[in-house]
Amino acid sequence: LQLVESGGGLVQPGGSLRLSCTVSGVTPDYYIIAWFRQAPGKEREGVSYISSRGGSINYAVSVKGRFTISRDNAENTVYLQMNSLKPEDTAVYYCAVGVIATMSGLEYDLWGQGTQVTVSS
Repeated sequence: LQLVESGGGLVQPGGSLRLSCTVSGVTPDYYIIAWFRQAPGKEREGVSYISSRGGSINYAVSVKGRFTISRDNAENTVYLQMNSLKPEDTAVYYCAVGVIATMSGLEYDLWGQGTQVTVSS
């Protein structure tokens, strides 16, 4: 089982990035996939999750209206479209696989290695 994130980088405030999380070794159709982030010196924060068929989606208050999560099960990939980025969105972003739809990282069993997102002018 493996998760690989990509799409991070440096972007100016107000800009956009799209993160991808590709899952291999397991059929992602049956799993919740979530995005988390961790900024230096801060605790890990749940950003968003999407259920197996996309019928249940949730966002952290801090990103609601700016971020959009989606999934393409045929491509075994989940996306996080991030718009109107702010400096406080700077963090390492991780995707994770679990079976419970929750923003608690404790319920997720498999994690990617993370991708750095830096929002700075």
